Amino acid sequence: MLEHWEKVPYLITRLYELTDELESMFGRKFTPDGHLVGSIGEAIAAYMYDLVLIEPSFKTHDARTKDNKRLVQIKFTAGTLGFGIYGKPDYLITLRLLDRRDVLEVFNGPGDIAWQCAGRPQKNGQCSMPMGRLAALNKSVPKTERIQRVREMQLLQRIPF
Repeated sequence: MLEHWEKVPYLITRLYELTDELESMFGRKFTPDGHLVGSIGEAIAAYMYDLVLIEPSFKTHDARTKDNKRLVQIKFTAGTLGFGIYGKPDYLITLRLLDRRDVLEVFNGPGDIAWQCAGRPQKNGQCSMPMGRLAALNKSVPKTERIQRVREMQLLQRIPF
């Protein structure tokens, strides 16, 4: 999987440049969202934290640590409000894309800690987790309870032609 990572920043940058072009042409938002953004986030987290992705339909979790000791749910957004979550995971990593370049860790720790800020279930069954509250809770997570980050991720600014 690591051999693919040379191309990933380029491809994600290209994706966002294409959405910018469509927005310019049609005057409406072409924001990548839903499954696409979730899958991008899962791939980025797998790289940054050396996780093993599990089948997409697996309940509540997206990955596991290589030692098989922790199941992890991954949430990713380019927004500023927060994350939607269906249930309390064993561990949670939430990431935010800043300026389409930098990946910021918002929360990394046990699901019990993160679940403290989950709101009531909405009509779709998801609970809202405000980004600011998650970031504040992240400060209380002991280093020993975090999933160790092994690599940084930074996307390209422009496509090299």
